[in-house]
Amino acid sequence: MQIEPSNVKKWNIIYPVYINSKKTVAEGRRISTAKACENPTCVEISDCCNYLKIPCVIETDKAYPRDFMQRGRIRFQLKKEDGTLWNAEIGSKKQLMLRVAELVPKHHGRTKKQQESANTSTAAGSSKSGKGGKKKK
Repeated sequence: MQIEPSNVKKWNIIYPVYINSKKTVAEGRRISTAKACENPTCVEISDCCNYLKIPCVIETDKAYPRDFMQRGRIRFQLKKEDGTLWNAEIGSKKQLMLRVAELVPKHHGRTKKQQESANTSTAAGSSKSGKGGKKKK
């Protein structure tokens, strides 16, 4: 499948904030916290779209206006040029966000991180220094 840059501008957009369970509705979340996932990345969302056979492009130079520190967004296309759906199960942007939010926690990058952190957290103890704070002049 060849993606034309002129066509991509007409595609729909998903920001990771839309499916982030750590954000409020005022901060930009679009689905319920029960169905949302924790801190999704553009790469994870893109991989999920590819798994669902939905064409997508990551735009790393773009940011969500309400949270401009988090860079990146995903452009995707639900329908082909002839009007038929790429994936018959997903007919709307909301359905795509819900499916992606289901798939992100199962993403291979996350499962590897969880296994590694479980191994290292048992070996390393908590080391917190008691010092800190403002110095007097």
